[in-house]
Amino acid sequence: MPHAVRVSSPLMELRTLRYFVAVAEELHFGRAAARLQMTQPPLSRAIQRLETDLGCALLRRSPSGVALTPAGALLYEEARALLAQAERARARVVAAAGAATVTLGTLADSVEQTGAALAAAFRDRHPGVRVAVREADFADPTAGLRAGLVDVALTRAPFASDGIATHVLGSDPVGVVLRADDPLAGRDQVCLADVADRPWFRFPDGTDPVWQAFWAATSEPERRRPGPVVRTVHECLQSVLWSGSVGLAPLGHALPAGLTVVPLTDAPPSRLVIAWRAERPTPLVRSFVRIAADHYRARAPRPAPADPGGAGSG
Repeated sequence: MPHAVRVSSPLMELRTLRYFVAVAEELHFGRAAARLQMTQPPLSRAIQRLETDLGCALLRRSPSGVALTPAGALLYEEARALLAQAERARARVVAAAGAATVTLGTLADSVEQTGAALAAAFRDRHPGVRVAVREADFADPTAGLRAGLVDVALTRAPFASDGIATHVLGSDPVGVVLRADDPLAGRDQVCLADVADRPWFRFPDGTDPVWQAFWAATSEPERRRPGPVVRTVHECLQSVLWSGSVGLAPLGHALPAGLTVVPLTDAPPSRLVIAWRAERPTPLVRSFVRIAADHYRARAPRPAPADPGGAGSG
C-alpha cells in the first residue's frame, strides 16, 4: 500500500530484550556477553540501537561497568514480563504440537553443579529430544516450574513444595559471604550470632517465604537488618562488595576478587534438587529425573573399603 509506513523497532524483538535483561542483571557488558555466549561489540551495538529507538538513555556507562537509569529500570521490569509471556506462549505451542522437547529451568549455580556429563547422558539416552534451558532468578526458586514455564528444574531447596515433587541430588554446607577486609574474614568459621547485627541482602516482594527464611537463616527474615534487594547470584555478591551486606552461599564455589566465604556452624546445608510437577509427569520428565539421579549417585564419593583384618570382616 502506498500510504503504509514500515515499522522496524528493536524494542519489539525478543532477542534485543534478552540482551538488555542480561546487561541489566550483570551490570557489565563483558559479563553479559559471556552469559549470552556472544562477543561484546554486537551486544553494545544492540543496546545502543535500543536506546536510539526509544530516544532515551537506559544505562549509565563507566569504566567499571554500567548502572540502570530510571528509564532502564522500568524497561528491565517490562522486558522480564514480556519475555516470561513469550516463554509461556512457546511452551503452550510446543505442547500443542506434540514435539519431542523438554524445558529445563535452572537457578543460581545449579547448572554448574550438574556438569557437562548430565547433558551428555541425557543426549545419549534421548538423541532426538530438544532441551530448552530457561534461567530463573531468586524471585522464583522453582525456576519456572510453578508458573508452568518449564517441565523440570534444577534448583536449590527448600521452597514451598505443594504440587511439586523433588529428588535431592546433593548437599552443600553453607557459609557467610564477606568482604575480604571484613574483621571476620580471617576466621575458620563463624556462627549466626557473629553476623546477626549486619545488613542482610533481601529478595523481591512476593518471593517464596520458605526460600527467604532459609537464606536469611531465620523464620522471621523481616527482623534482619535490611540490606539491598537482590535477584541473582551476581547481585548478591555485588551487594556484599559494595554495601558490606552479608548473606549465605554454598561453600566451594569460586568468588570474585575481594570476597570470601567463611563456613557457618549453625545453619543447615543447602540441598541441590531436581524438581518436577507431581501430577502426571510425562515419560520424558520421568526419564530426565531418573538420568539425573543416576548421574549424581555415580558421582557420590564411595566409602573406603573395610579393613580385611578389622572387626567387621568375616
